[in-house]
Amino acid sequence: MTGLLLNPATDPSNSVQAELGDLLQGKILLQTRSHSAWGGAVTAQMHLPQPRHHIWSQLTNYSRWVDYFPSMTGSTRLTPPDDRHIRIHQTATKDFLMLAVQVEIYLRVFERCNSHRHQIQFCMEHGSFSDFYADLMLEDCDRGTLLTYSVSATPSIPVPSPLIQQAIRLDLPHNLKTMRRVLCESAEAV
Repeated sequence: MTGLLLNPATDPSNSVQAELGDLLQGKILLQTRSHSAWGGAVTAQMHLPQPRHHIWSQLTNYSRWVDYFPSMTGSTRLTPPDDRHIRIHQTATKDFLMLAVQVEIYLRVFERCNSHRHQIQFCMEHGSFSDFYADLMLEDCDRGTLLTYSVSATPSIPVPSPLIQQAIRLDLPHNLKTMRRVLCESAEAV
């Protein structure tokens, strides 16, 4: 993924080090790409000044996702907390091309943890998209956490891929800044 920080430990090039500096200064790195004729895909990265385990405990509380994404109107875990097969239901309202579009999605969620990273994968079961897949990864980075969020989606209504990419390019950085603010405020409250 050209233009995104992949791993400063294995790629010490000047461009990767510059991107790391940008991330540590609060910038959000973003790369959009096409995904199907009517879809879009994006990978975004940001640095969080909290340890990975603290971020993980907040992100796996799926009802809190309405705090991270301003257009999300609901996020409910459908399975009990002790169930390994996690399912969630999310709803959102988004203004797009002078229309207020309401979407809902049922997702199967896979959580994976090891000593190097934590990962959440979201796979669509059904909903207002033709397809939807997201991957959120947390890795230790400079006394904090590097959050990498990749999503690909095709809306059920045909919208040209360049318009989807432009909407993502405008919307996702704002959402991630909101997520960082909420996560940081939660850390200060503890």
